[in-house]
Amino acid sequence: MAEYRLNELEIGKNYKAKEIDSFVSTTDVVVLSSNEEQLFTEPEREYRVAGSYNGFFEHSSEDGEKYYRKKRAYVIEKI
Repeated sequence: MAEYRLNELEIGKNYKAKEIDSFVSTTDVVVLSSNEEQLFTEPEREYRVAGSYNGFFEHSSEDGEKYYRKKRAYVIEKI
């Protein structure tokens, strides 16, 4: 999948699932998809990047605290 290698996803731009798959495989990011677990089932299906965040809060089940994780998160919508 090297031919689909992306350095970032641009907000408002459409990408094929195989491009997003390659990006996620080579980049430390979180992807939130409106297509739930089916994001990578159709490699040719297109998705739009609706937004991105520099990090997010996560609840720890170990100590009950909330922690901010500085990790790029993308919101992806099927089109």
